[in-house]
Amino acid sequence: MAAKTQIRVSRRPQGRQIGYARVSTDEQATAAQEMELRAAGCEMIVEEHGSGASRARPALARLLREIGADDTLVVVRLDRLARSVSHLLEVMEDLTTKGAHFRSLRDPIDTTTPQGMFSLQVLGAVAQLERALISERTKAGIKAAKSKGKLPGNPGLRERRSDALAKVTAAQKAAFGVRVQATLNQWLPTVRRMRPDHTWDDIARVLKQRGLDWTPERLRRAVKWLVAEHLADPGLLKKSPPRLPEDRLMTLVAGIHASNPDLTLREIAAQLERLHERTPRGGSKWSPSSVKNLIDRARRSGLIADASPG
Repeated sequence: MAAKTQIRVSRRPQGRQIGYARVSTDEQATAAQEMELRAAGCEMIVEEHGSGASRARPALARLLREIGADDTLVVVRLDRLARSVSHLLEVMEDLTTKGAHFRSLRDPIDTTTPQGMFSLQVLGAVAQLERALISERTKAGIKAAKSKGKLPGNPGLRERRSDALAKVTAAQKAAFGVRVQATLNQWLPTVRRMRPDHTWDDIARVLKQRGLDWTPERLRRAVKWLVAEHLADPGLLKKSPPRLPEDRLMTLVAGIHASNPDLTLREIAAQLERLHERTPRGGSKWSPSSVKNLIDRARRSGLIADASPG
């Protein structure tokens, strides 16, 4: 009896192949990486300029937010993507949550294949072992220090010395500034359009509808930092004037429309319902005509200058 030969064909996901190319400085070019990524079938390539050790990766963060199910994130080498094994695994977790895949052209990692998934699991095991060894060495060091009468930690902080506390405060402020500037272009234009006519709560809710997770307190703090660094107009921090409920709805709808002029009246109505905003008459269901009335009022008030959404 003739043996049957079974041929297994590896099927690639039907989504997009999205390349990610990173270089450390503005003087370097991503051209060589782009050529390899194009040759591998990437239709879209996201470029990033930034140190491999830096946590500020705005282009990568935006890519991870927007990548879709069955899309594949492709890099030339792993070091172009992640700062460390733990960072790589965080990125993998984000992709898995989205139903997306990952592939490194020069490394044996391709999560669309069993072999690639195995390599990724090995990396995860190595990272877990590394964390355990670090923890064990740290505990042993603390125990040895205590046996010699030494206390762990920074002596300056333990003694609440002003110079040590000032250094920690300065480092925290610098780190906060890096995080604020990394996402600046995603939320500051909306803040500029809506402040001070809108409350911070209204602006945070509009940003949340766009997938940006801001609380009013964090948003106000970020703008205060920008103003202190002379990167934003102090007028953004002015107190919002008291408004009648319908006036607040008018400016809220104007803000949603300004953030995304392509939204239809029905889509704006759906956003208002998700925000649990009541209609001018107190109802919970918004109609396109109610939205249009508020947009027309906003246009007459000068809040909107372009054509109304369809």
